Amino acid sequence: MTADPRPAAQTPGVLEDVRERTRNLVRVLRLVWDASRNWTIAWAALLLIQGTLPAAAAYLTKLVVDGVAKIVGVGFSWEHLSPVIVPASLMVGIMLLREILGGAINYVRLAQSELVQDHAKMLIHEKSGSVDLEYFETPEYHDEMARASQQAQTRSTSVLQGVGALVQNTVTLLAIAGLLVTYSLWLPLALLLSTFPALLIAVEHQRRQHTWWKETTEKRRWIDYYDLVLTIRQFAAELRIFELNAHFQKAYRTLREELRKGQLDLLRRQSTAQLTASLFGFVFTGGVMGWMLWRLMNGSASLGDVALFYTAFSQGQGLMRTLLSSVGQLYGDALFLRHLFNFLAVEPRMQETLEAPVEPPQRLARGLEVRGVEFRYPGSQQLALKGLDLDVPAGRIVAIVGPNGAGKSTLLKLLCRFYDPERGSVRMDGIDLRSMRSDQLWRRITVLFQDFVNYAGTVAESITMGDLFSTHSRERIEKAARAGGALDVVQRLPDGFETIIGKQFTGGLDLSSGQFQRVALARTFYREAPIVILDEPTSYMDSWAEAEWIDNFCRAMRGRTAVIVTHRFTTAMRADLIYVLNEGRVAEQGTHAELLAQGGLYARSWRLQSREGHGESDGDTDPSSPSLVAV
Repeated sequence: MTADPRPAAQTPGVLEDVRERTRNLVRVLRLVWDASRNWTIAWAALLLIQGTLPAAAAYLTKLVVDGVAKIVGVGFSWEHLSPVIVPASLMVGIMLLREILGGAINYVRLAQSELVQDHAKMLIHEKSGSVDLEYFETPEYHDEMARASQQAQTRSTSVLQGVGALVQNTVTLLAIAGLLVTYSLWLPLALLLSTFPALLIAVEHQRRQHTWWKETTEKRRWIDYYDLVLTIRQFAAELRIFELNAHFQKAYRTLREELRKGQLDLLRRQSTAQLTASLFGFVFTGGVMGWMLWRLMNGSASLGDVALFYTAFSQGQGLMRTLLSSVGQLYGDALFLRHLFNFLAVEPRMQETLEAPVEPPQRLARGLEVRGVEFRYPGSQQLALKGLDLDVPAGRIVAIVGPNGAGKSTLLKLLCRFYDPERGSVRMDGIDLRSMRSDQLWRRITVLFQDFVNYAGTVAESITMGDLFSTHSRERIEKAARAGGALDVVQRLPDGFETIIGKQFTGGLDLSSGQFQRVALARTFYREAPIVILDEPTSYMDSWAEAEWIDNFCRAMRGRTAVIVTHRFTTAMRADLIYVLNEGRVAEQGTHAELLAQGGLYARSWRLQSREGHGESDGDTDPSSPSLVAV
């Protein structure tokens, strides 16, 4: 079953919540390890070394201060200065080493970050390419995809930085605690207590931030949509004609203002809480320093001890605050990364045949059979197909016609096995498609979808997208272009098949919708599959181009089986068999002549469009290209 991308109905308990966050952090660390193993080892080694340097610097500070105190009023000589020069030189060396290590860590972390981001994005791309097509048609998919995609890269990098800070600061704090415990066993505990409120604030802020972010996912997607409408070419003409720019700009600004206010409100609450925590830490630090000065006054501590203590405690407090903040940040990262792992956990609803799958036939002997098929789209209560029965004989051209919403495109999706029927079966030479592996089935099929894709790149590249795994040749590309009716279009382009199409990149040329459709048809025919499925292949063609294309198409289909969804009678009438679909069922079937003789839906629509084409209405429909309409 498909994993439900929506949040669970029940709120988990505290322990379960902590366990889930911990599991997510472990999974992120595994992701980091898989993406950048060698860099991670180098990163950990550098962090351990850098983590010990502040404590060493604090101890050397004590030696320098004590040494200076001894030589005050005594005079300068090598004997007196040597106890100061050596630790001072070591302190300079530590400062230099910290700079070198800082640069090295930044370099390693950048390399890690790039690899982790690429790896996370690769996982998302792989998952989006394997989930069922139905998942793309749900709002939950788009919400979860947006959450996963937006946070996968930044949060994975944030976890990397958080864990690095945690490791480095922990090592430093242990070293500093070792220095402080020599003065009193309770000082490390005091260090923790002085900064503990900062942890609570960080965790609470991350929880509020995640809740706000999750609740505003759809609003942020609307913002992206408005931005897209206002900035890409496909919308530009209509926005001007209908004067829609101001409307979409206002919609964009309204949502941005709402989200901006939400962000600022979260920041205001966090800042107020952080100020309270800082005041608490300040008072606590003052009390501890007062205790150390009291020891100095009664002679139980030296001036160097005070310098060491102040340096160690102040550094420790800052590091502890950073450490606890890192813990809070990691908690927040785990909250956000849950969506990445939820998305990666989605499993296809359609189950592949894992044991002894049946190999699809190389060439059809009997054809395609649809038997008693019922189907409804996910989330819909209405059946799109209602007990559908039809046959597509091998080696024949079958046209599927009918009014809008009759189930024509839905039938094609089932023939491609993008969905499985609720009842009934779709068979190829008597074999249920569910007995075949989908990837093997798809290699036997080539398709032009109604919403065909215009790939950016050269014309040749766009055509060869139809079969990337075979050997390419110019002769084969030209053959496919001729079958798709695109050869004349390509020959008129300045660089022929090497012309870049699509205006989004430098040097690209724009084509008309009809020309783009012919290139898409060429891509369809480039794959020499035994089954050809076309959804409205001539929708953007004029009647002259359509007639020429149909002649080429019929020649190219010799020995192959074709299914064409069309509204145009001039396309349907050349088919060997026509099915008229209405309300998810076969209403009529036969050849063009037989259907006209039956006097049913097909014949009535033909007569209506023919009369309109001959000027008996106010329309200007081309008489050579009538279309099937609901009557």
